[in-house]
Order: sequence, then structure tokens, then C-alpha cells
Amino acid sequence: MISATEVLTAWEACDKTDSAFILICSVFCWPIIPAVGLGYSGYSTRRSGLASFMPALLSVSVCTIQWWLVGYSLAYGEGNAFIGDLKHFMHMDVLAEPVGTIPAILFSEFQLIFCATVCAIAVGGACERGRLLPLIPFIFLWATFVYCPLAHMVWGGGFLGELGVLDFAGGTPVHICSGATATALSIYLSYPLFRSRKSAARTPAHLALHKPHNTLSQLLALVTIWGSWLAFDAGTTLAFNFKSIMAMCVTNLCAASGAMTWAFMTYYETGKWSLDSTFLGAISGLVMITPSAGFIDMATAFFFGIAGAVISRQALRIKFTDVARRWKWVDNGDTFATHCIGGFVGTIATGLFAQKEVAALDGVTEVVGGVFFDGNVRQLGVQVVEALIGFTWAFSVSYMLIALIDCVPGWEVLAVDKDVMVGMDASQMGESLYEDQWKGEEDYQPFAATIQLE
Repeated sequence: MISATEVLTAWEACDKTDSAFILICSVFCWPIIPAVGLGYSGYSTRRSGLASFMPALLSVSVCTIQWWLVGYSLAYGEGNAFIGDLKHFMHMDVLAEPVGTIPAILFSEFQLIFCATVCAIAVGGACERGRLLPLIPFIFLWATFVYCPLAHMVWGGGFLGELGVLDFAGGTPVHICSGATATALSIYLSYPLFRSRKSAARTPAHLALHKPHNTLSQLLALVTIWGSWLAFDAGTTLAFNFKSIMAMCVTNLCAASGAMTWAFMTYYETGKWSLDSTFLGAISGLVMITPSAGFIDMATAFFFGIAGAVISRQALRIKFTDVARRWKWVDNGDTFATHCIGGFVGTIATGLFAQKEVAALDGVTEVVGGVFFDGNVRQLGVQVVEALIGFTWAFSVSYMLIALIDCVPGWEVLAVDKDVMVGMDASQMGESLYEDQWKGEEDYQPFAATIQLE
């Protein structure tokens, strides 16, 4: 048992400015998790809005417990080239011992928000068809066997980090991982293998495409996610320095250019402005900048946002094709188009345009840079390897996990057709965002019926 004196001595060795900065970034980052759920809620049908929001709350709750038990240790423990050890099981000795210049417990909390955010994005693949109960074991197992190994491989001393990947805030552990997981969930729900398949009432079907039902939810999600992402990328420096400021600025510029590019393309085609298009454009820009925010300058970030919007918008068209309908392709939250494809493009583009001079703005980081500015052709190959490993690992393990959960009686992952038709709020929740919440209380009076009005 570590004494209070030892903890306080370790705390004195930490930099108070850096610690305060990362503490503030953590607080500002946390709202991104429920905001992801709010975005999915806006995308869903009116009768499934609350059930589409709930997985984000499950993600932050289950991931927090998992991270405390084993997640942090598996991701950032010493371990081997693929996964950490259990040295910090139940956060043993994770207190004020410095990680860099901040206390270990603060570093852990900041990294937990990454894990829960990725999970909230990923489980969107089950929206409008997947039951909520099976998501609880899936989230715990996913964090343990999908996210933690990827985080360790890239950031925790694993072989991808040793290989020299440039992944500032999570092109692969965040976006490719979440997009691949969401895709695995969606495909399994279209073609279940085990208990969900045995029920004639659970016959999977291609959901009819629909517009987002609640633009206000999208608006609030956009404002929250955009603002929180600035803290995400700024805080990834784990210290308060000029690189933190640059990371925030390039992130904001990339999101802005992505938002305007997608919005203008929609306006050109329809003659109308669209909040949905602006939302998706900003998200595509944020996805593009995530792996490169600590390695590129402002001008490059501007063009990254444009490229992310154009490419992701083209990828979004996949779900509207006849092929997608025949193969029961469902991408309710456009996770594959924005996070998976955008993550691939952003990760590879980082290898092309990373600059060692920008990386050195914190006075500590030394990288060899990318292809175009520093002539490091090898970096492109390293980035491609990272992206392919990340997608393969996240997709295959996620698919196996959801299939195993589907084997357990009572944990069938696919809702029956009747429940999908009436809406997931009615079948999965005892509450609703709309009129069902007040059914039977249309004539509600605030006082007992015996009280007479004068």
C-alpha cells in the first residue's frame, strides 16, 4: 500500500501547469461520448431515438469499469509487442507517479475517454436493429480484446509504435477501429449465425433508408463534438506547449474546410443548404486530422478537410446502391463512410504529408517525417501496414465477439422484426422521446383530484 507521503512526493514531481491543462482537456473531451449518442439518435427514426442514444451511455459506463479493472493495464502496461500485462490490475499503483509530466491517474483518465469515445462510435452499427442487453458484455469484451491491444500496439510500446507509425490521436485505434467494428456489427445483424438466426421472427432485412428524424439532435451533437475534438487533439500532447496550440488550430481548420466542402457540394446539387451535410463534412474533417494533428501545418490541414469531405461523401453513396440493398448493407450512422474510409485516408495521408519540423514544436518529439516534405518514402508503407492491421483486427475480433454473445440464451443480438417495426424505444426502453412517454397522462393534473380550484 502506497503511503500518502509517497503519493504527494510523486505529485510534487509533476508539472502543475501541464496537469491543469490535461485535466481541463479531459473535462472538455468527456461530452463527446454522449454527443456521439445524440448524433445517432438524430439519425435514427422517431421511434428509435432514445434506444439509439442509450449505447453511448452504456459505453461510457462499461468502459470506465473495464478501464479501471484491466483496460489501462492492458493498453499501457509493459507486456509484449501486442498487449500489456496486468501490473496495474484495478489501477494498482496508478496514482501520482509521473507519466511524462502529469500524474499517471490523470493520464489514465484522459486515455479512458479515448476508449469510451471509440466504443460509442462503434456500437452505432447496431442502432435500430440490435438489442441493448447484449451490448453490455460486448462493450466489455470489445474494450478488452479489440481496443486495448490496438492502443498498446500503437501507443503503449507495442510493435506498431516501434515500427515508427505516425498516429497522433488515433487514425487507427480510434477511427479505423470504430468504423471496422460498426461494420462487423452491421454485417452480423444482416446475416446472424447462431441464436438470432434460429428465430423466424428475427429474419434480418435491409432497413428502408430514411432521413435523420431530429435535426436539433444533430445540431447539438455537431457543436459538442467539434468543440470537444479541439480539446482531444490539443490534450494529446500531454503537456501545455506550442504544439498543443497548433494541434487545436489545425483541427479546427480541417473541420471547417470539411464542413464547407460537403455543404457546398450539396448546395450545388440541390440548391438547398443542409445541416446534415455540414455535420458530416465537419466529422469527415475531424476524422482526417486525428492521426496527423501533431504533424502537419495549417495549409495542409485546410486541404485535408476538403479531401476528407470529398472522399467520405463518395463513400456514403455505397449504401444507396442496388448492391447494398441486395446485400442488406446497413450503415445507419454513416460510420463506415466517415470513420472507416476517412480513417484509412487520414492515416495514409499522414505518411505522405507529415513534417518533422511541426512534430518538433513541443521541443521533444523527433520523427523522420513523411514522403513529400521530408523525403521519407518508408513512412507511407508503415502507415499502410498500420491501417490494414487495425482494420483486420477490429473487424475480425468484433465479429467473433458479437457471434459468441449471440450463442448465449437470452442474449440474442438481433431484435425481432416486430420490435424493429414498432420502434426500438418501445421494445427496448421503458421511455420515449415522444408521445409514448406521456401515454395515459394526457389529462395529468399537478395536484390530487381532491383539491378544488377556487
